[in-house]
Amino acid sequence: MQETERQLIGAIRAGDREALRRLYERFSRFAMGVVLRYVPEREDALDITQDSFINILTNIGTFEFRGEGSLKSWVAKIASNQALEWIKKHERLSFSDQLPDGIEDNDDEAAIEEVPPDLLNEMIGQLPTRYRIVVNLYAFGQLSHKDIGQKLDISEKASATIFSRAKRKLAKMMKEYLDSQGI
Repeated sequence: MQETERQLIGAIRAGDREALRRLYERFSRFAMGVVLRYVPEREDALDITQDSFINILTNIGTFEFRGEGSLKSWVAKIASNQALEWIKKHERLSFSDQLPDGIEDNDDEAAIEEVPPDLLNEMIGQLPTRYRIVVNLYAFGQLSHKDIGQKLDISEKASATIFSRAKRKLAKMMKEYLDSQGI
């Protein structure tokens, strides 16, 4: 039986260096998955994940246990923030309230349950950077559009608009996939 998050944190705080390795082994693939949602290039994502774990191991003493799942959430938050910082340094981002009209409304949205999760993650990775960031912060980070706006220094309306357009673009990709599969 796998040790609980509480037990793992207790072992780390007691000075068990092996517990740090267990923390890494337990959450590194998960953190990599979080990073890949933001930065789909695998080599960059590996570097970001490693940087995330440096941050996690350096700051583990500040972690406040709030029940099972809180450590995993904390790891996800750090990985997400590390990925956003990397994007800010390495990509030219332009968020604006005045977004171009590039995607038409499509009432015929694909059924998300029919698309394999790995393929859905790949589709998210194909979105333009600003779309990918907002989708991840909203859908996976569970932030409100107000919080996303504050984090990205854009308006709440811009966040909602970007998210809406990203959903339509994803729906189009899913529909194309489902059509190609005869579903």
